[in-house]
Amino acid sequence: MKAVGIIAEYNPFHTGHAYHIAATRQQVGESKGIICVMSGNWVQRGECAVTDKWTRTSMALRGGADLVLELPLPWAISSAERFAQGGVATLKATGVVDTISFGSESGKAEELCKIAQVFETPSFENTLKEKLGKGISFAAARQEAVLKLAGSMGKLLLGPNDNLGVEYIRAAGKELAAIAIPRQGTAHDSACPTEGFASASHLRRLAREQRWEAMSSWVEQEDLRSLKDAGVSDMSYVERAMLARLRQMDEQDFAALPDSGSAEGLPTRLMRAAKTAGSLEEFYTQAKTKRYAHSRIRRLALWAFLNMTETDRPQKPSYLRVLGFNARGRELLKELKTAAALPVLTKPAHIKELPAEARQLFALECRATDLFGLCFEASKPAGLELITTPIF
Repeated sequence: MKAVGIIAEYNPFHTGHAYHIAATRQQVGESKGIICVMSGNWVQRGECAVTDKWTRTSMALRGGADLVLELPLPWAISSAERFAQGGVATLKATGVVDTISFGSESGKAEELCKIAQVFETPSFENTLKEKLGKGISFAAARQEAVLKLAGSMGKLLLGPNDNLGVEYIRAAGKELAAIAIPRQGTAHDSACPTEGFASASHLRRLAREQRWEAMSSWVEQEDLRSLKDAGVSDMSYVERAMLARLRQMDEQDFAALPDSGSAEGLPTRLMRAAKTAGSLEEFYTQAKTKRYAHSRIRRLALWAFLNMTETDRPQKPSYLRVLGFNARGRELLKELKTAAALPVLTKPAHIKELPAEARQLFALECRATDLFGLCFEASKPAGLELITTPIF
């Protein structure tokens, strides 16, 4: 059975995600399984997921996914490029995925593929360096470089889903075909829902305000019950702990973080902000500049809180962590046993049998999940990674 892959956060799973899975299945046919690679308990925007990864996995399985694999932490909380690289590497390692599907503002997969090709040219590297010399952020310089080389087609990068889609295509290379499913309804991060669809950020706000009835138009009732039972996380519960960690760091500590900007002097700015900020939002505001985007500062603060450095980010994933599956997913797992290029981890105890690099990555997930447990009104115990088995 060949499969199509989807990379997502499902933070939380909602009608837009269900539409994407259904539209993907309609395009590839019922014979193909759907494998989702999902972020764990910490997400790319530099904060805790709205609830734990096992609860979100159960939502995804009810919403149409067949098999859910975890996107390991070092890629889940990285830039769009590295996020895509980690997700695609995981899909490729299954040995059964031949297509990747992603949400898209434009739905123009062919044009997005052409833009991806522009990134691989020497002209792009030279133009990017030229734009970065203007002191603007990497994202803005990247946008300007593509507009210069690809013309009006480069405007597609203004859509966050199209932008991420290009990174998926770049990482996929010639090994995976690409499907761009047009995004329906409300825009990414929008606070204004449309009929049938709402942004995940809007739903996270409602969940954290416990406005369950207001969420019911976009989240299935069983998923709402799961979310309420599991509990909703919030960064406010660990804000003082994060500030304490940041205040204890010196310039060398900040320079050791991934994407630290040490060559441009960002660690000095981070250290100064940490000494004076009375809240995380103040820290983000004081540290960010035209060159360093808010999202990058948030991720740096999270890396610091999780006590992770550049050395904690491997070149590629070292195992396939199974978070959950249904009956079709069970058949896919049987195929993975012979087709996968990496060990398939279905029970936490099996990590002892894997090489040192894999054990180190799993230990990182354990530590991060223990800290994630503090993001709830009633703290969750440590050690959940060692006792929680996949959802069926």
